[in-house]
Amino acid sequence: QTFVNWKEARLTWSFFKQSFLKQILTEGERYVMTFLNVLNFGDQGVYDIVNNLGSLVARFIFLPIEESFYVFFAKVLERGKAVKDQKQDDVAMAANVLELLLKLVLLIGLTITVFGYAYSQLALDIYGGSMLSSGTGPDLLRCYSLYVLFLAVNGVTECFTSALMCKEEVDRYNFVMLALSFIFLCISYFLTHWYGSVGFILANCFNMGIRIAHSIHYIYGYFKESTYRPLTGLLPSPFLLLVYIISGVITGFSEVLFCCDKGWMARLLHVGVGALCFAATVVTMFCTETKLIHFVRSQ
Repeated sequence: QTFVNWKEARLTWSFFKQSFLKQILTEGERYVMTFLNVLNFGDQGVYDIVNNLGSLVARFIFLPIEESFYVFFAKVLERGKAVKDQKQDDVAMAANVLELLLKLVLLIGLTITVFGYAYSQLALDIYGGSMLSSGTGPDLLRCYSLYVLFLAVNGVTECFTSALMCKEEVDRYNFVMLALSFIFLCISYFLTHWYGSVGFILANCFNMGIRIAHSIHYIYGYFKESTYRPLTGLLPSPFLLLVYIISGVITGFSEVLFCCDKGWMARLLHVGVGALCFAATVVTMFCTETKLIHFVRSQ
């Protein structure tokens, strides 16, 4: 055998370039913030606190899921092979797992988005007092709650595409990432001038939206010649969506009535309203998403 497997070496080099571009897309706002001086140090500090708080969910929930199932998809399906050339039992298993995984992270992300909107100010008030909860902090954390939904879906869709793309597809994706990096940095700069630090999070949402669209396009094309449609995992039950909307409206009114300058009793009432809405959401989830609940229990 040769000392270096050149096919794998070229693939590794492609992934290295992609990792470099992803670093710009992930931490690009830091470079804009540092070198272009678009925020003062106070706003940068608040942004860092909110960014670190918001990313806890991504680090502790979504990242382990993404890493584990990247290995799963890479083992079950063979990289670079069309779906018709794979073992059909493996294709069926991968499609089923991908569908349920998309449903799982989507519902986690929706829950964080819906309840994060009404409880951002309270969370920051408990964490850092009025210094964090009275300025731009709550708006930042509300936007970050929406960004978490994008992170959730992007993590699973990208882990599937990364596990299956051949070297040529990875190289093509690198060109997309290069263009996206430039657009992202420009959008970050302009949105920050218009919306302050919230603009960074909006730019990140745009960035993740484009990456999700690319991954969804790849997954759709991959399974097009089969009978499996794992992207239906991105369509939750209409009744569950209705419960999410009602919960969002109720907790939003609760925040206006009880939070956060009306004393601890009002805060507890606000938390109680949220707990009831969350319980109703979870019960609805158990009733409407039985296949997903079985998947979570068994896996």
